[in-house]
Amino acid sequence: MSSAYNPSEDGAQMGFAKAMSYGDYLGLEGLLAQQHPQSTAHDEMLFIIQHQTSELWMKQVLHELGAARIALKTGDTPQMFKILARVSRIFEQLNNAWDVLRTMTPADYTTFREALGPSSGFQSYQYRMIEFTLGNRNPHMMQPHAHVPEVHSLLEAELARPSFYDEVVAHLFQTLDGHTDNMPAPQLDSPHAAQPEVQARWKQVYQDTTTHWALYELGEKLMDMEDYFRRWRFNHVTTVERVIGFKRGTGGTSGVQYLKRMLSVELFPELWNVRGEL
Repeated sequence: MSSAYNPSEDGAQMGFAKAMSYGDYLGLEGLLAQQHPQSTAHDEMLFIIQHQTSELWMKQVLHELGAARIALKTGDTPQMFKILARVSRIFEQLNNAWDVLRTMTPADYTTFREALGPSSGFQSYQYRMIEFTLGNRNPHMMQPHAHVPEVHSLLEAELARPSFYDEVVAHLFQTLDGHTDNMPAPQLDSPHAAQPEVQARWKQVYQDTTTHWALYELGEKLMDMEDYFRRWRFNHVTTVERVIGFKRGTGGTSGVQYLKRMLSVELFPELWNVRGEL
């Protein structure tokens, strides 16, 4: 009878009393201790892990968007394109996660819904930071974070500076016009509304992609990213409707109706609108 395979015979390190292990590097002991169901319901663990992993992916999105901002400002266009493509893939990953949560039936969810109290994904500050960074800015959405000064300050700081899309628009004007004198003022504390001047510049790009290939590619990278982001929102809506119907959300929102309203929000409206002009 053959003996069991021993990886150490091929050089694998097997002892970690004095070396950093996989679990040490990832901090798994602490990470895996962060799931605290408030009920005895079997599906509450799924609900917690779904949302915790989503928050981890959102942390990565913010990490990437911060790097994309730096790449844009320093003229490192290839790096920015790589980052934006990665963000799109992350949103795709977040989309796929809804398929797992949808295995939870309405009967399953009702076994622990009351244990959630007023907590809700509506209160995710990382999700709000992603929206603020990309240009969907609503100061009212800072109110759920007033009780955590550090978080409130982070959101406030983001609202005080141009969004990533505002910085893209500045790059668009600088590249096409040679200056930003004609650029509309950044919309710091309100959702980005379509600006005719911006749309005209994107139209110029899309009507001559050969001349303006880098800007054209940037526009399409932004569209890819928003496409996946909107699908994430749509999957959220359909999952909630499938599980709780049209009940109010745990955080007091109108639930599905609130989420459907969010589907109409466009992060880069000029890029969507210009398609009808070509």
